Amino acid sequence: MNKQQEQQLETEGKQEVQSVFNKKLIIKGSLWFALITVLTIAGIFFYNNTGETVEALTHISYKYIAICLVMLFIDLMLGSWRNHIYIRKLNPAVSHWVSFRANVANMFMGAVTPAHGGAGPAQIFVYTSAGVTFIDAFAVSLINMGATLIFMPLAGFVAIMVMDTSAVSGIVPGMLKYGFSFFLLFLMAFLLAFWKPVWVGVIIRKIATGLAKVFPKRKDKLDAWANNSYESIAKYQQTCSVIIKQNPFLFPLSLVITTLLYMNKYCMQYVILLGLGVNASLVQVISIQILIQFMIYFAPSPGGSGFAEVSISVLFGKIVPPALLSIFTLLQRSFLLFFPALIGAYVVINLLRKQTQLQHRKQEKVV
Repeated sequence: MNKQQEQQLETEGKQEVQSVFNKKLIIKGSLWFALITVLTIAGIFFYNNTGETVEALTHISYKYIAICLVMLFIDLMLGSWRNHIYIRKLNPAVSHWVSFRANVANMFMGAVTPAHGGAGPAQIFVYTSAGVTFIDAFAVSLINMGATLIFMPLAGFVAIMVMDTSAVSGIVPGMLKYGFSFFLLFLMAFLLAFWKPVWVGVIIRKIATGLAKVFPKRKDKLDAWANNSYESIAKYQQTCSVIIKQNPFLFPLSLVITTLLYMNKYCMQYVILLGLGVNASLVQVISIQILIQFMIYFAPSPGGSGFAEVSISVLFGKIVPPALLSIFTLLQRSFLLFFPALIGAYVVINLLRKQTQLQHRKQEKVV
């Protein structure tokens, strides 16, 4: 790939990322996320005896809630460090604060887009705004996605082996199959693109050729898409290979940080239960939370809203008394998603504001 092609790839990549930062898209996603979440939690609340639930609020132990706040801080720091171990090698001038902002922006956009579709672009946008090249930012996002794709299915298999399977009923088996299918599909695509990018290029070109026969008028656009996709995959694979070869201990470290990151998330549920006065097996709590996270990661609703709350009520309903179930669901979602998403929303709003101001200045200069 020559310098001109590389610059074209950089420009096209930035344009694709910026297209995700559409104000209307973010507002629409936020409204759907909030609406589905409120309706689902309200449904759980009214279904499980509201009078007893209100009374149960008075028995919350706030020292455990304080511990959860500390664990939330650890969660945000581990998430940012997972990226920053690479970024500091690629661009030492970029501070850890940038990686922190990239991580929370990732969590916010993941919350307001289906199947976490806006999470990666949000992270990339923060890094490119701080001077990191698009290719480097994308490569870091891709490598850490690989770490997640390796960890989550393994954790899911272990969880199914050690947990009480009597809790798995209703829609849960279907959601588990859905989660495993998507994780394995993306993992295979990731591994294939990393080790055999030429094969992926051939597959994409064959798909483009097949589509061109069905839509002959779009042949030129399909050919251009196939060629650009192949060049992109080749460039990202090359960048990822260089990063990993030059720093061979970073990917294993990323896997360790990923494991600590998710274990901290899973243990947070146990602390919330202690705060509500519920004694449960730590292994069972972690196993259930692994399955919930696994099932909702690629859910078609913004932030897995609806699917997450129903999964929590079904699986944790075997452990948590009905009067506490809606409170537990609210606290669980708050610490794992709502609070980080609020911080991320502040970062994204600031980025959108700066982007709008920059566009106005450019227009004024043209005039």
